[in-house]
Amino acid sequence: MRKRRLPPLGTLRVFNAVARHHSFKRAADEIGVTATAVSHQIRLLEEQLETKVFERSARGVALTASGELLFHTTERVFSQLRDTVERIHADNAPSALTITTTSNFITHWLVPRLAGLKIALPESDLRLHASVERVDLTKKTVDAAIRYRETAEDRLASTLLYQDRFVLIASPRLAIKRLSDLSSVTLLHVDNRHVPASTPDWENWRRRIGPETLNCGAGLHFTDETHAIQAVVAGQGVAIVSSLLAHDFIRQGVLCAPFDLALPGANYYLVTLAENVERQDIVSLKNWLQDNMREMQ
Repeated sequence: MRKRRLPPLGTLRVFNAVARHHSFKRAADEIGVTATAVSHQIRLLEEQLETKVFERSARGVALTASGELLFHTTERVFSQLRDTVERIHADNAPSALTITTTSNFITHWLVPRLAGLKIALPESDLRLHASVERVDLTKKTVDAAIRYRETAEDRLASTLLYQDRFVLIASPRLAIKRLSDLSSVTLLHVDNRHVPASTPDWENWRRRIGPETLNCGAGLHFTDETHAIQAVVAGQGVAIVSSLLAHDFIRQGVLCAPFDLALPGANYYLVTLAENVERQDIVSLKNWLQDNMREMQ
């Protein structure tokens, strides 16, 4: 028995659209052709099959028994084709690497170095998630976290990146030279710090460094370190902030750290699940972070 030639794929696509919409016009709109072109393709299909696939009436288009049989097959085949194409695209798309950390770290340290990070991870679809809340890595919504802690986390793979300290920063325009000069400028406070345990606030600064006459109750209060840093840049006062977050401003001369004195800080860690430690993108991220932070120590 001679095998019949299959109808062209394009014709079957047109048929499938008409069968789904029960309309030549709506099928034509979906495909992007005219209703006349759709009608022509259906006529060619019926001629090749030597049977009707649609019954036309004033109420619309209905499938014949042969049409029903053909529709079930085309729907299954086209669904499998769509799934296969999606899988091909997914397999060839860059692998996603989602990193969670604080908005302060992203703003002041990571964003200025994004070009270098993209060079280090050329095959990765990099996604940055900013949150002050601790994200549970076991839920696998993110791949890695950069966290500020005093000690490493026991149940996760933690890599020490940077040993932080808190420095006093000021605008060079304020010309602060001596500790006694702090009595004549506005103290900018950052409230609600939870790490490190020994809070790097002005009372701690007065007790450890001085001057003893410093009025620690005066000044302006912020709930976000970024806002305090911007106020210092604007010359509105002095603040005690993470040396890492202030590093670029000091290096560029926008701010200065007038005293070679600091309060103890915590540590920045790269954290991931143990099962991800040898993932190539995680390894590349770790190496890039360590190289860049090593230059700052």
